[in-house]
Amino acid sequence: MIDRAVRRRRRALFLFFFLNGIAMSSWVTRTPDIRDHLGVTTGQMGLVLFGLSVGSMAGILCSGHLVSRFGTRPVTALATVLVIASVVVVGVGSALTSAPLVTAGLCVFGTGIGSGEVAINVDGADVERITGSAVLPTLHGCFSLGTVIGGLAGMAATAASFPAHWHLAAVAVVAAALFAYGIRAVPAGIGIRTAAPTSEAARRSRPRVWRDRRLLLIGAIVLAMALAEGAANDWLPLLMVDGHGLDAAAGSLVYVGFAAAMTLGRFSGTFFLNRYSRATVVRASAISGAVGLSLVIFSDNAVVAAGAVLFWGLGASLGFPVALSAAGDSGPDETARVSLVATIGYVAFLVGPPALGFLGDHYGLRPAMVVVLVFVATAVIAAPAAGTRARTSPPVRVGPEDVAALHPQDPAGRRPSQTIEE
Repeated sequence: MIDRAVRRRRRALFLFFFLNGIAMSSWVTRTPDIRDHLGVTTGQMGLVLFGLSVGSMAGILCSGHLVSRFGTRPVTALATVLVIASVVVVGVGSALTSAPLVTAGLCVFGTGIGSGEVAINVDGADVERITGSAVLPTLHGCFSLGTVIGGLAGMAATAASFPAHWHLAAVAVVAAALFAYGIRAVPAGIGIRTAAPTSEAARRSRPRVWRDRRLLLIGAIVLAMALAEGAANDWLPLLMVDGHGLDAAAGSLVYVGFAAAMTLGRFSGTFFLNRYSRATVVRASAISGAVGLSLVIFSDNAVVAAGAVLFWGLGASLGFPVALSAAGDSGPDETARVSLVATIGYVAFLVGPPALGFLGDHYGLRPAMVVVLVFVATAVIAAPAAGTRARTSPPVRVGPEDVAALHPQDPAGRRPSQTIEE
């Protein structure tokens, strides 16, 4: 029997993921308006988005150490405050037509998202231990659900020509109210631990995982699927506006469709993973993503391209987390293996936004997405490296630092947990 405090705590964790999803999609759906208001080119917009990537990387890399020292509650609180403040800063930067201010706001936003969701993952894993039931998959689904609802609100605001800075200010107010309600249910002291000393001999005895050919193939899968998801989160509204002639409201609607497909894929992923091998799921995901991308890139029919985004979203929803799970049991030293593969995935989030922006500036966003398509096609070929092991063995417990290494934030949902289900 689950007591009332645990139920409130679980609801609070769902709320924090939901809050982050709303904040993320609210920014994404207003990118065409903010880009036009700033008066920047597509390439310059890529540099603006680079601030989000840098902030996300910083948040992810430092969050594990912060959780180990201070616990999940203060880290979650600080991270959420950063998210709320950054939404205001981005809105002010848009109102003042200041690209550097928007970039700084996105950097703070990425730091809050990256560090906060690692802390929430640690807390969610503790709730799983207490209740004996799965919590983390639903947490990640709540993020995607938040992107759908936030995207719908952003689409409505765009259609009504509601100024982006007032829209983002309203989002900050709503997020602050959700934060004030939820943080009281999160207990103090979760995640704090004293790191055990590691001998020099033990460090030297660890396998050099970067020499494992199969692991590098899994890394290629993660790189491809992270790029596919990140490209949509960063560029999809602008892609539909500039590449297919849709207005800003319709571009936002297409992004909502992508987010809804991601949500569906994540909530239904366990069903397929319990019935098919990981390699099959990865291959099917990559094929779906490749089909969606191909139609978006090469079809001149805007309706066909908009519908193809659903295949793109379904394909991107499972490839990354399933590949990370495959890395965990690809050989000895699971933590080092998943950390290496996750680091490869970070490259896509750090380099992808500006690289696609520069290519889009010279050739257009549709041709620039050919790069993403090539990587996703590579994932189809590399899928057998994910293996065939079913997700039936007990969870492997890892610590907060390991969760930070496993956690690949982007603002769209790639979030492995403290518990790796194989």
